[in-house]
Amino acid sequence: MLLTDYKALSFDCYGTLIDWESGMIEGLSGLTARVPGLSRNQILEAHARHESAQQRQTPGKRYAELLPIVYKRLAEEWGVTVSIDDCEAYGLSVRDWPAFPDSPGALQYLKKYYKLIILSNVDNRSFSFSNEKLQVDFDAIYTAEDIGSYKPADRNFDYMLEHLPNLGLEPGDILHTAESLFHDHVPGNRAGLASCWIYRRHAEEGFGATMNPGTMPRIDFRFNSMADLAKGHQDALRNG
Repeated sequence: MLLTDYKALSFDCYGTLIDWESGMIEGLSGLTARVPGLSRNQILEAHARHESAQQRQTPGKRYAELLPIVYKRLAEEWGVTVSIDDCEAYGLSVRDWPAFPDSPGALQYLKKYYKLIILSNVDNRSFSFSNEKLQVDFDAIYTAEDIGSYKPADRNFDYMLEHLPNLGLEPGDILHTAESLFHDHVPGNRAGLASCWIYRRHAEEGFGATMNPGTMPRIDFRFNSMADLAKGHQDALRNG
């Protein structure tokens, strides 16, 4: 199994291409400043719990409308009073979440060799701001808003697979590329997709803004960054 065996890369965006953890920490700073003693990982893990629960409970709600509820639940957990304006402002903060510095260049390189697909838990408007930062034209963009559910639901992967023929692709042509074991690699295994883990948190403990997957899924390729993936592809071409 080689990187050059595939015709397309399907990506999770947030945590893989966009540095959502830094974006969350910045977006929550007005709230967390009022709660002494919280570590970065404690903030991210609390966010993961509330986000995952809300996504299960209201799978059809747009991400920009779901995040304000997460903000409200966090404020309640931490005993802080917040306004509806505070909550709604956090829902709009996705547009400010930064791209990882290596994402645009790596995507531009990979675009020469693969079709690029987004399978994201975000809404279309929020993703449009991220897409500008990523500086590449994706061949297809499938969002939770399009599908009406959030990963790790199998429905999201089924939706992508059903649309692959429109791109001239089959499931075996796809390498699913993501950071989150919980949102992407566990359900990607169930969908029968090959897996590429971009392990952005390799130097940190825990799972940060994603839930513990419970069991380790099958991983076919592992890289610590998108730059490493691009280099891995270059090496595969040389060794071809």
